[in-house]
Amino acid sequence: MAEAKIKGPASYFPSIEKTYGRPIAEWKALVRRHQPAKHMALVAMLKTEHGMGHGHANAIVAHTLAEDLAEDQA
Repeated sequence: MAEAKIKGPASYFPSIEKTYGRPIAEWKALVRRHQPAKHMALVAMLKTEHGMGHGHANAIVAHTLAEDLAEDQA
């Protein structure tokens, strides 16, 4: 059976790890340390403090916030 294609923010993760040399878990932990903050403030932090591109920063923030929201609702 063919493996399901990864969609959404997680589809950026291999490229993010390769480009910035850190595992996604580290980026998510960094985002969580800067909470509470609005989505775009977290994106801006990754861009300005870590030189991340907008799409990659947005993917990490969106995935992390969605993960946290799902955990809070569980």
